[in-house]
Amino acid sequence: MGSPTPAAPNPFPIHPSSFKMNVWQSLTLTTTRLPTWIRGSLLHSWVGALRAWRKGSVLMQEWAEPIGALIAVIVFLLAPFVSTALVGVLLIACAGYWLLLTLSDESDTGLTPIHLLVLLYWCIATAATALSPVRMAAVSGWSKLTLYMLLFALLARVLRSPRLRSFLVTGYLLTALAVSVEGMRQWFFGATALATWVDVDSSLAGTTRVYSYLGNPNLLGGYLIPAVMLSASAIFAWSRWLPKALAVVMTLTNTACLILTFSRGAWIGFVVGGFVLVLLVVHWLSIYLPRFWRRWAMPLVLGASAAFVVTAVLAVAPLRDRVLSMFAGREDSSNNFRLNVWAAVQDMIRARPVLGIGPGNTAFNAVYPRFQRTGYTALSAYSVFLEVLVETGVIGFTCFLWLLLVTFNQGWTQIQRLRQAGDRNGFWLIGAIASMVGMLVHGLVDTVWYRPPISTLWWLMIALVASYYNFQPSTVNDQVSAEVE
Repeated sequence: MGSPTPAAPNPFPIHPSSFKMNVWQSLTLTTTRLPTWIRGSLLHSWVGALRAWRKGSVLMQEWAEPIGALIAVIVFLLAPFVSTALVGVLLIACAGYWLLLTLSDESDTGLTPIHLLVLLYWCIATAATALSPVRMAAVSGWSKLTLYMLLFALLARVLRSPRLRSFLVTGYLLTALAVSVEGMRQWFFGATALATWVDVDSSLAGTTRVYSYLGNPNLLGGYLIPAVMLSASAIFAWSRWLPKALAVVMTLTNTACLILTFSRGAWIGFVVGGFVLVLLVVHWLSIYLPRFWRRWAMPLVLGASAAFVVTAVLAVAPLRDRVLSMFAGREDSSNNFRLNVWAAVQDMIRARPVLGIGPGNTAFNAVYPRFQRTGYTALSAYSVFLEVLVETGVIGFTCFLWLLLVTFNQGWTQIQRLRQAGDRNGFWLIGAIASMVGMLVHGLVDTVWYRPPISTLWWLMIALVASYYNFQPSTVNDQVSAEVE
């Protein structure tokens, strides 16, 4: 008898499912060993340069992070009420304090995959600024973007403390409540329209659109999307009944004020963000439910939510008319304006598709007149996604999408970890993710989040997600794998 034929080598030594998992983990930076990368970075050599000074300072030893949280919360307390210039001064203070903390840091922790993508986008924006056809105008936008990103860096650091996280979020929610109360006062007692916000030929021409202290109903609507999501999350995150009752009041007041802005983009963002919030809350609570309700809780809650929205649209005439105007095409003046601006913006993107024209509205205003349709002047692209493409090109847009992917993946991963541990702080994470989704959906048709009161909130949401990062990634992955199985 001849010797047995040797088995053919396996052409796929790695199982396809394992290969897909490895690709996904690499794409989302789940397996990135950040401490090793940090120690090998040239920039890291500057970290700790003032370590000896910090050790000799009693104030910095005991109160370094609380002081940072206090400086940051002042930004959110004042942003709706003060000028852009003053917000800029506060952002400079945040940036300076973050630099002080970093130079006197005593540990290697704190950098997350989200930080890496934010840094990469900043590098791309810097290159876009250097190569911009209107370089000096782009420098102005680059400076603002840099301050926002440094605010993110400070927030991601101080929000790691649950106590400081609750302090900062509560400060924003109380401020948003004051803004919403003023909006409700305008609805009941009237408010002078500061601009033509409703088509004069529509049935809503005489309807009051509240704008509170922000001066624009679309801006107010964008500001209140995170307020609604976080105040709803506070109902579950706060343990005592009195704070829970306050959270219910906040949620109802913020929701009512947002609806009365009659901002169609904010409405869509509110509905989509609300659905995400409901999905995540039901998912969180499902482990405590009997088997029947685990299966049917999600469909029933979503069905009831959808029925409520549809009923409200059909029953309330102003709401119905405003919703129908979304589908009026060019017959609605607001729709027609945006369509013409978007057409011009697409021409701008085709002219500089790789790195764009550089960041900021100043650069946009310098270039847009060369492409605009007659009679349709604009201060922005009226779409966040188009704005990113215009400012930083396809390269920056790809990085932006990558940042969103990594952020949402990190958020979902940490929700699983906190859910298994029964940690109520996970509800703030749920609120942050729902807020981001709502703001992104609103951003499809508007660019109000480039204004300081909203841009600061966007970076707060990303910082909230980053602050939950577990610096033991292998443990997190094991927990997520067990959850999937």
